[in-house]
Amino acid sequence: MQRDIGSFPLPSSLKVKLVGAGFQTAEDLQAIKPTELSKEIEISKEEALEILQVVRRENFSDSGSMPPCARKYTALELLEQEQTHGSIITFCSLLDDALGGGVPVCKITEICGAPGIGKTQLCIQLAVDAQIPECFGGLDGEAVFIDTEGSFIVDRVVDIASASVHHCQLIADTHQEEDQLKAMETFSVDSILSHIYYFRCHDYTELLAQTYLLPAFLLEHPKVRVVLIDSIAFPFRHDFEDLSLRTRLLNRLAQQLISMADKHRVGVALTNQMTTRIGQSHSMLVPALGESWGHAATVRLILHWQDKQRFATLYKSPSQKESTVPYQITSYGFRDAHSPAPSMTLLEGETNARKRPRMEEEGND
Repeated sequence: MQRDIGSFPLPSSLKVKLVGAGFQTAEDLQAIKPTELSKEIEISKEEALEILQVVRRENFSDSGSMPPCARKYTALELLEQEQTHGSIITFCSLLDDALGGGVPVCKITEICGAPGIGKTQLCIQLAVDAQIPECFGGLDGEAVFIDTEGSFIVDRVVDIASASVHHCQLIADTHQEEDQLKAMETFSVDSILSHIYYFRCHDYTELLAQTYLLPAFLLEHPKVRVVLIDSIAFPFRHDFEDLSLRTRLLNRLAQQLISMADKHRVGVALTNQMTTRIGQSHSMLVPALGESWGHAATVRLILHWQDKQRFATLYKSPSQKESTVPYQITSYGFRDAHSPAPSMTLLEGETNARKRPRMEEEGND
């Protein structure tokens, strides 16, 4: 149907950009993808996706083939949404590849590991990297950091932010692209620090309250692309005699975070501690908070030591295969570490990052 672009319920500014770029009717937008439209009329990917969805929805309504109240997403629309959401890089290329591009937006990622393994370092890295300008492959967003352990160190944020800015400046100086040089005029350590919103929660009641208030905060700060909670386990591992109450509170918290991630298009990254599970013949370290909590996250990442080397194991993901990659913590932040592949057989009492014993046999194939 040759419906004029001006007749669609879109903001006037977007209509002007569409018409100015030569898009006169709905038919002109049929074959274009959100990423292509975003570049064509210089708008965000989210705005481009919204335009295409409005046009398609209105066309369905006009044709009478489907009433608005019964409108469902198609698999193609879901794919387009996934492509526009993007990921937050970690600056460890092996880990980014294992995750499918980085820590995903609109999903819950759980980062598990023993003390000192680098969970907080990774959270700080994500808070910084979420702000990398789009012309460098970032999301040009902001970050929320909820600290339950008191482990947020501002000096460390400055170190990681400085390294990120320096990295982007080198790229801009090398390629001399106009958009990159312009972005570096405002992308600085001060701008990064001013767009990390920090909340300190001292117990589980404060954490639950802050989580309840987050949606309203995100409406006021629509550029937030990642919410970090370091850690989710600390407030819930003490002073809980009623474990069934703890389970109910955690399940409710998980549902709130899942809904928030999807509705506000933010990535949620949580850190979790490890606990010892005693078996009949051996013991092993497993993520804390029990089996029920293990279903809350879309992606589960386990950080662990082996032979004095740090490794990250992608333990759970709906789209990526299980894999283990080395990494290191440097003065610049989370980075690649070049070392031999880890042995799949761990000694009794060491961190066991495998799902179940049979995974050890698979790893030797």
